[in-house]
Amino acid sequence: MAIALIANPSAGGKKGSHIIPRVEALLRRHRIDFRIFITQHHTHAIDIARNLTPAYFDGVVSLGGDGTNFHVLNGLMKYHDPASLPPLGIIPVGSGNSFARDLGICTTADGIRALIRGETRPVDVCSFTQDGQPWYFVNLTGFGFVTDVAQTAHRLKRFGDFSYVLGVFHRMLGLRFHRMKLELDGRRIKGENCFVEFCNSRYTGGKMLMAPDATIDDGWFDVVVVGPMSRHSLMATFPKIFKGTHGQNPAVQFYRAKTAWVETDPPKTLLPDGELFGSTPTQIAIHPRRVRYFA
Repeated sequence: MAIALIANPSAGGKKGSHIIPRVEALLRRHRIDFRIFITQHHTHAIDIARNLTPAYFDGVVSLGGDGTNFHVLNGLMKYHDPASLPPLGIIPVGSGNSFARDLGICTTADGIRALIRGETRPVDVCSFTQDGQPWYFVNLTGFGFVTDVAQTAHRLKRFGDFSYVLGVFHRMLGLRFHRMKLELDGRRIKGENCFVEFCNSRYTGGKMLMAPDATIDDGWFDVVVVGPMSRHSLMATFPKIFKGTHGQNPAVQFYRAKTAWVETDPPKTLLPDGELFGSTPTQIAIHPRRVRYFA
């Protein structure tokens, strides 16, 4: 096996820089041939993946967090034929690593073991539009309160998963709602809104079970729509997200869809796979089993 290893030394609060040499040693020990590409800036993984020749490799693996995987995925999907791509892989080093959990990969060692086994599984890919161009995600994207939380959490990455908890409490103090128009496979929903998440996989922010029934290869994305609620109600509901029971609050509604269109007033920043990128309005679609991941 020969893999392209796209490694982000800044992942996990620069934890990646310490893990890269250990991963290289493990790959050599297990006789996995690899060519390593080190990212030099935030979106560099897109350029690296774009300039690869995928046919030369038996796998393209990101070493980093959800954001690194997002950039690798887009570098491949936007500039190469998805049907000709080799399997993708994740060696998780980030502060969240949400998508990797649905592959059964929670640690760096899990990521290495998945490569050694060589077994893969099909994964749906979702797309969202910006300026008429598609971008891709495999974990989730959303807007509203969740994006505000992520903006705070990004500044507190040194606290790992707990950064998202701190973000929730910080943003709760200045809680604001927005107007939304949402269409899911022709079904229209509108009104005041706290946040929406379009979920291909189950987790966000590490261990937050945002969409407990989501499956990464069923051809649907799960949509979590949260209407206005008081700070007290939000405070009471938030801990339930770690068990996936937040749907007990009547302000939380779950849907499944294959296509979506959304606009908000004011426009809201998007959060695809943990990256603060893009804004509403946007269209979202699912592409069933478009890629394969080592799992």
